[in-house]
Amino acid sequence: MTSTMSSNKPYLVRAFYDWIQDNELTPYIVVDVSVYGVLVPMHYVNDGQIILNISAGSVGSIALGSETIEFSARFGGKLEYMVVPYGAIAAIYAKENGAGTSLPIEHPEVTETSEQLADDVPEKFTLSDVSSDKKSVKKVSDIAEKAKRKASFKVVK
Repeated sequence: MTSTMSSNKPYLVRAFYDWIQDNELTPYIVVDVSVYGVLVPMHYVNDGQIILNISAGSVGSIALGSETIEFSARFGGKLEYMVVPYGAIAAIYAKENGAGTSLPIEHPEVTETSEQLADDVPEKFTLSDVSSDKKSVKKVSDIAEKAKRKASFKVVK
């Protein structure tokens, strides 16, 4: 028997999501993009956060898994695939009336494996490290920019 319990955040987010949908309202989540594993369109991020409409009618398909929420949605007409770890969710609320809750940000613990992966990243990028298409170059700069940002919380009503 272990003395530590797993995070209750996935259960809370799924419960609020169901409750908001059952009341025919629109669930929105506030995501802290500095948390490891977040995959969202970075050009829509403000102050280290992005607000996403995750209603069933607004996303192509949504999977509320045990560790992440995965879905696809259109941004500026372009279909984007997104991954949001539950630890990155700062709030879930109904757009129409603000009913919901704020949640603490949970950064994943640094393990020996993730430290080894960090050691494998080259200090400087060379032309052979990135492909010649503009999307790959943009992603490398996004990753570097994301690493420099600090998280903040902005209440949206």
